[in-house]
This record gives sequence, structure tokens and C-alpha cells, in this order.
Amino acid sequence: MPRKKTVVTPPAPSPVPGRQVTPIQRQTLTGMTLDALRERILQGEYPEGEPLRQDAIAEELGVSRIPVREALRQLDAEGLVTFSPHRGAVVSTMSLQEITELFELRADIESDLLRRAVPHMTADDQTRAAEILVAYEFALRSGEVAKYGELNWQFHSTLYAPAGRLFTMGMVSKLHQQSDRYLRMQLALTHGETRARDEHRAIATAVKHADVRLAAKLMREHILGAGRSLITFLEEYRGEQQAKARRRATS
Repeated sequence: MPRKKTVVTPPAPSPVPGRQVTPIQRQTLTGMTLDALRERILQGEYPEGEPLRQDAIAEELGVSRIPVREALRQLDAEGLVTFSPHRGAVVSTMSLQEITELFELRADIESDLLRRAVPHMTADDQTRAAEILVAYEFALRSGEVAKYGELNWQFHSTLYAPAGRLFTMGMVSKLHQQSDRYLRMQLALTHGETRARDEHRAIATAVKHADVRLAAKLMREHILGAGRSLITFLEEYRGEQQAKARRRATS
């Protein structure tokens, strides 16, 4: 079934009295195109290994090929897209071993970030994290998987920010983008809301009590547990997809 065409329209510039404003339309369109493509990949609308043909995407989004090309290169830098000499841009695919490594890396880095952050946590930081957690839990109950990924990152990053490790935060952000699309797919198909909710609450409580060791331990276990659960899910899911493909090939 053909995808519904989406026209990416840049916002109108705000007029300034006495000055003629020329909008930087190319940059605006590139950013909006980037957001649109990233969201389609994270939601699984563009599945693993699917070719991303610039002409078709430009037609779908109602833009020229220029912002599409620039957006694809940014997604390549984020690890969501891979450029192949023969196929062009395709949605990147991670092996189960790579996904295991990704979550182990996240567990190491993020537990260390939280360990560094807790001693510098303010009451405002804790309030902000609690508010995000409420919105996150509402998104889970409502089945809003797209919001889940964003709010999950907001919760984690709010806890880590007091550590003041900007370079490390940039790395962790990319790791979250890599894992987010798989976690969204898993959540949408298996409804694992309760575990995620309870583990986040336990982490927030440890942070509130300034229990550095417990907070870091719970964060590490949370991430590693999510990784193990995801691997189990993907083994079954990919096996089913391969079986369906074989049946189609022989029918």
C-alpha cells in the first residue's frame, strides 16, 4: 500500500518592521525533512535494510532532492542510515551481537553518568525528572509509542545532565537513537509497559534519596535487562519474518 504523501512546509518568517526578511528555506526544509525521516525509521515505517530512494522520498514529502540528500547524510552520521556502493542509502541493520554490545556500552556509560550526576542533583532536577516520568507513564498507558521514545530519553538525560559531561551526553544520545527504534517496535508488539515503569520509578526514588550506589546499580540493571529482553524478542521476530519470506518465495 503506498505511503500517504506528506508535504513538509517551512514556517512563515516573522515580519520585522522596516526590514525585508529572506527566509533560509533550504536549512529549514533540511531540518524538517531530517525530523520526518528519522521518525519514520524510529517507528519502523522504514524497516531494516529498506532502500531509501531520494526521488521517492522527495515526492512523498513534497520537497526537492537537496534536503533529502542532506538529511540522509545526517542520518548516516547518526547510524540510522548506511550508504552502500550498489544500493545507495538504506536503513541500517544491527546484528543481535551488535545490539547486545550497544546495550552493554549504554549500561557502562549511563551508570557512570548517573553516579557522577546524583551528588549534583538539585530539587528542580528531581522535580523535572518526576514530571517527565508522569508524562512517560501516561504515554505508555495510552499506547503512544512515538512519544515513549522521546520521553524515555528526556527522563534519562535529565538525570545525567547534572554530571556536566557534555561530550559523553552526545555519545549517549546517539546510542539511544540506535536502540530506540528496536525498543519502540518491541513495546508496540509485546506491551512491556509495567517493567519499564517500575524500574524507572525505582531509579527515581534512589536518586531522590541521593543513594549514588543504588541508583547506578539500578540504572545498569535496567539497561542490561532491557537489552536481554529485546534480544529475545528480536530472535523470535526476525525468525518469523524469515519464515514468512521463505513461504512467499516458494508459493
